[in-house]
Amino acid sequence: MSDPHAHDAHADHDHAAHGTRGSYLKGFFLSVILTAIPFWIVMTDAFKDPSTAALVVMVFAVAQIVVHMIYFLHMSGKSEGGWTMMALIFTIILVVITLSGSIWVMYHMNTNMMPMQAAADM
Repeated sequence: MSDPHAHDAHADHDHAAHGTRGSYLKGFFLSVILTAIPFWIVMTDAFKDPSTAALVVMVFAVAQIVVHMIYFLHMSGKSEGGWTMMALIFTIILVVITLSGSIWVMYHMNTNMMPMQAAADM
């Protein structure tokens, strides 16, 4: 006769909430909106100052990453004993460092490049 509790050892999984159709649709529409608004900002030159536009686009990028992690990767403070929330915080820190570093490098490259007229005069 088999032990009725033998299967319980394998069923000890984390019961984190999986997405519903509604949550996936909500995440999808948020992702579309968080993509369309920065695209509109860049294509229509909505901000006269390019650094303001870059900052707004970066904020939308961070928001989109958070939406993806919550709605599609199901990260919350309750799942996996809070480790997914630590992963979210770590990801946000890395994204901020990467985006701000990229903007810093592009700004300094633009500032320190030789003007095209000076290159033509050589």
